[in-house]
Amino acid sequence: MAELPVLSSASSPVKGRLMTQKYTLIDSHAHIYGPEFKEDFDDMLKRAEDADVGQMIVVGTDLETSKAACDLANRYDNLFCAVGIHPHDAGEVTEESYEIIRDLACTCPKVVAIGEIGLDFYRDRSPRHLQEEVFRRFIRLAREVSLPIIIHDRDAHEQVMAIVREEEAAAVGGVFHCFSGDLQLAQECIDLGFYISIPGTVTYPSNDALRQVVKGIKIERMLVETDCPYLTPVPHRGKRNEPAFVSITASKVAEIKGLSLEDVTRITTNNVHTLFNMGTKDQKARIAYRIRNSLYLNITNRCSNRCSFCAKFDDFTVKGHYLLLDHEPGFSEVMAAIAEHHDYDEVVFCGYGEPLLRLDLVKEVAAELKKRDIRTRINTDGQANLVYGRNILPELKGLIDCVSVSLNAADAETYDRLCRTPFSSKGFAGVCEFLRLAPASIPQVVASAVTVPGLDVEKVRELASSLGVTFREREYAEVG
Repeated sequence: MAELPVLSSASSPVKGRLMTQKYTLIDSHAHIYGPEFKEDFDDMLKRAEDADVGQMIVVGTDLETSKAACDLANRYDNLFCAVGIHPHDAGEVTEESYEIIRDLACTCPKVVAIGEIGLDFYRDRSPRHLQEEVFRRFIRLAREVSLPIIIHDRDAHEQVMAIVREEEAAAVGGVFHCFSGDLQLAQECIDLGFYISIPGTVTYPSNDALRQVVKGIKIERMLVETDCPYLTPVPHRGKRNEPAFVSITASKVAEIKGLSLEDVTRITTNNVHTLFNMGTKDQKARIAYRIRNSLYLNITNRCSNRCSFCAKFDDFTVKGHYLLLDHEPGFSEVMAAIAEHHDYDEVVFCGYGEPLLRLDLVKEVAAELKKRDIRTRINTDGQANLVYGRNILPELKGLIDCVSVSLNAADAETYDRLCRTPFSSKGFAGVCEFLRLAPASIPQVVASAVTVPGLDVEKVRELASSLGVTFREREYAEVG
């Protein structure tokens, strides 16, 4: 067997035992201090609770509402707040205004961000040069107090991005709330380390542009919000918006991304906790974890390849699940982890590593699952035959229903450049041979390719067809 690298991390992992955690949605941007909510405030909070919205960030837009946001956050355990001055009011900002916002940020323990701040060149309620000056000053203030920023950007994309770069706002990070740009702009924001927040407008029939943004960016960089009382989602459009309706936005995101509402809830909640330092980020290593209606098994963090596009070198979190193991689980641990879950369609040997490096465990677990008539799948790099020096596929016959193999290239040179195989020239040939042999032992065989920029996906598709297997594209930088 070839000697393979064991991936390591500087972080301190928690012992790899499955822990079940209940996630609730977070409305990451709400204005619930106004007269619109005066008559039914408590009922509004109850409706949010009933809609599984567990927390809210109340965002100030001027001195008065920033103070009101702090007051609400101090009164309710599940409310947090942000303080800042909206670009509409930039013309009214004085030196004292900055001092008041700084004082609120430093003295109110529930303040998690400076915002909302930014530019609005659509309504132009304040002179543009003053909007830009105030935006810059608040970014500097955010850096002074070490808080992320909540950015309002309307019809001012170029100027906002220029100021964000010039003022080095990435040092504190933040979110572009109610994102209104295109996919290219969204990616630029993410490349700078910012998050994108999706409002209820994603449900509007005419808003294909925002749906394309949701489809094209990683959900690991996405938040959901209401911006209530504004931007009410369908089917409540025309009525007052409220935090409970963030579940409608989350459901639409789930539909677009091909995920479950549970997935979107878990991921966006983790994103909010990470960005705003709210609560404790869940870092209990998962052995069994659910995405959509499949149960995935994380049985090793070792890999044959060191793919250039693999996200694990940056983060061991996949779709809101933390997968960095401190040891490789045995049969009893894996079966105990599986027993924590119910009502899934299949079990997938995948995790954050190459599962066939633990061939004996795969066979043992799969045999037990087949006794229970549970469908099984393996996601693999297809180099197991090279690892073991024999054709291991017949050993999986009757145990595995589907195998998905990362082909990723149409030629050896491209494969080696993208996947950095330890098997040199034999790596690509070994994957192709694995695919060619697999249908004799596995009922369903799929070759996949990550759509890395510049890759000729059609050539990979043609190769898969010539090998007699189905082909599937996988989104670049979209893990899980």
